[in-house]
Amino acid sequence: MSKQQMAEPLGVYLNDHLTGAFGGTALARRMADTHADSQRAADLRGLAMEVRRDRDDLVRIMNRLGVPVHRYRTWLGLAGERVGRLKPNGTLLRRSPLSDLVELEALRAGVEGKAALWHALRAIADDDPRLDPDQLDRLAERAREQASTLSRWHRVVSAEVLSRPRC
Repeated sequence: MSKQQMAEPLGVYLNDHLTGAFGGTALARRMADTHADSQRAADLRGLAMEVRRDRDDLVRIMNRLGVPVHRYRTWLGLAGERVGRLKPNGTLLRRSPLSDLVELEALRAGVEGKAALWHALRAIADDDPRLDPDQLDRLAERAREQASTLSRWHRVVSAEVLSRPRC
């Protein structure tokens, strides 16, 4: 397979992940803002900062690989996060406790996808001098730590939300 044939799937793949990264960054920031003054808020704020750094690292990697960033896709990621707020969650005028659970699951799915991205790039890093294998290993480890934090909060929120008595 020629470099040109590889470049197209790589560009599409990286821009797909970048779209998700913009949506995930917005979701993580909004989730942190909805949990003022709690340990969950502190964890979510830290996670939001890391997700933003990961997104910025992805852009730098794309630049090193010569993959153009499709700016319209970044807007799609942000729009997707906003549309995601319209989920049916049992209430119309106020935030439902179920929103916390669904949003944690969405963010966790995004982090798992990001980990898969770093592993996919790591698979080609030994043959592509533009990729730094150590950086990709660090990014994959950070994604694993993020997934662990989200899993812990998912257990807590699941117990809080799903064990509530029904009216």
